Amino acid sequence: MRLVLLGPPGAGKGTQSARLKEKYHIPQLSTGDMLRAAVEAATPAGLAAKAIMDKGCLVPDETVVGIVADCIAAPDAKAGFILDGFPRTVRQAEALAKMLGAKNLDLDAVIELKVDEAALLARIAARVKETLACGGTVRADDTPVAFKTRLDAYHAETAPVAAYYAKKAVLKTVDGMAPVEAVTRAIDQLLEGAVRTVRLGREGHHDGTI
Repeated sequence: MRLVLLGPPGAGKGTQSARLKEKYHIPQLSTGDMLRAAVEAATPAGLAAKAIMDKGCLVPDETVVGIVADCIAAPDAKAGFILDGFPRTVRQAEALAKMLGAKNLDLDAVIELKVDEAALLARIAARVKETLACGGTVRADDTPVAFKTRLDAYHAETAPVAAYYAKKAVLKTVDGMAPVEAVTRAIDQLLEGAVRTVRLGREGHHDGTI
């Protein structure tokens, strides 16, 4: 099972990725984790990323794609993977398609968690207010202002990725504002349909029928 999860910050991608990882016994590959692991392992791509980050610069697509390629080629990803936070740009999505195509592989599903961003902002504002009322401290990156900045960056860079996959007719959407269990059930139903479609396609390929 090869999956991509899309959605803005706060959509619940991490929660659902963890559940999918447990159910399908495949690795959850997040961009941040992959970068840190590559740097720690001192792989060629990791060393290149470290040199760039040490200068305070953003890691370019070529380096990120190289790190993702290494992770996808790892033994634990033989049965599949969940990409969380990648691809972030259409260029990365195109590179992923080329990478998988070279291995005669394809994505089984691309699932986007749709959310009400105004509701998410209100939820964060309420959480900040509650934390401060209890005498707690709020991280600088966990405020409504910081969250809005992340949302703006998502719309500018990553939202077009959903349109890219929609044009390829592989994008499926789920209501990310539903309760966590309901979101999980909706994703499971979509994936069961995807598995049936892939299985029928493979059978058709082998015996000449569709």
